[in-house]
Amino acid sequence: MTEDMKKYLQQLLSRVDGLHCILITDRDGVPVLKVATDKAPELAMRPSFLSTFGMATDQGGKLGLGKNKALICMYSTYQVVQINKLPLVISLIGSVSCNTGQMLLLEQHIEPLLSDLRMAVAEP
Repeated sequence: MTEDMKKYLQQLLSRVDGLHCILITDRDGVPVLKVATDKAPELAMRPSFLSTFGMATDQGGKLGLGKNKALICMYSTYQVVQINKLPLVISLIGSVSCNTGQMLLLEQHIEPLLSDLRMAVAEP
């Protein structure tokens, strides 16, 4: 089943120009499922970087604006879009010229995979 999910994510990855990586992690940044090209920045795929989403979400919630849905970070050569699907987080890493709107639209295509993955993460 995991191989089928990876193939599906690989197809999504190839549909968006400039998209380098699709990661589905737990809240702590531990990868559950990952597909990436050779252009994906290794530092941005580390759990220590990916886990900062949880902290940012918690801090954002304190602003009183409601639950955080997504976080978009632009760097000089890359952009990172993280989508809140707790207990899972979808992380999309692309080039600075990658279409952010297309990256965000991938959520609806990835959503069907998450129910099985949520159960895997929730098991003790």
